[in-house]
Amino acid sequence: MKNSSMWSKPFYYVLVFAVATISLYPIFLMFLSSFKTSAEIFKNPLGLPTHFSLDTYRTLLGKVPFDQYFINSVIVSVTSVVLVVIFCSLAAYYIARFKFSWNNAIFFIFLLGMMIPIKLGIVPLFILMRDLGLINSLWSLIFMNIATGTPLTVLILTGFFKTMPIELEEAARMDGAGNLRVLWSVLLPLMRPALGTVVIVNFIAAWNDFFFPLIFITEKAKMTIPVGMLSLFGEHSADWGSLFAGLTLASLPMMILFFVASKQFMEGLTAGAVK
Repeated sequence: MKNSSMWSKPFYYVLVFAVATISLYPIFLMFLSSFKTSAEIFKNPLGLPTHFSLDTYRTLLGKVPFDQYFINSVIVSVTSVVLVVIFCSLAAYYIARFKFSWNNAIFFIFLLGMMIPIKLGIVPLFILMRDLGLINSLWSLIFMNIATGTPLTVLILTGFFKTMPIELEEAARMDGAGNLRVLWSVLLPLMRPALGTVVIVNFIAAWNDFFFPLIFITEKAKMTIPVGMLSLFGEHSADWGSLFAGLTLASLPMMILFFVASKQFMEGLTAGAVK
């Protein structure tokens, strides 16, 4: 058994290194391509750039208002995540802790949102946003992100709430704490893994969303990064160097968020698997 364990560890290390290399290589290639011109990308797509300069980044900022796209994406993503966490925490806490005859029905209604593709209703959704005066408004994207992120978030948080010891809440109530106080001061601090998971999942979904900004946003000043980068594609050609530069800048917030919340994210995934 000892010999088997001795040989299995190096094998696992090699396997993990190979998987990590395959996963990270496209990101590394994107970073290198951001320093190349379009001609150099087609001539030597997998090689190093002839020289490292910020010309492609300067061209990007000169061609498109990338800073405005970036600010719009941050506003939409951060606001969506904050509201999803607040609303879904309240809903999941109610479903998990307050037993009524309609609890299972309410939980099933939330789960229906994962079964029905929301994009099938894009025509009535567009009419609704138009009647509400939200076309060319960032709030239309925020509301859609909340709608699409709620089902999975409620599912994850409800499962974690059910695993929390009821004695903690009873002790807090004996000290005079109400339901909201128990939720905010007692339960949520203990649910960092679950919160880290839902924050990362919802942020990435909102940050990378292309479909709804394409439908609801037509003003250039209100566009987010995925739609705004389309202007780099011409009728017969595209500025691939600037495009890769924009992709590199756009990926930075997601990388930073994942590294900051990676511990909670992995704990949330493993805890969910154990449950």
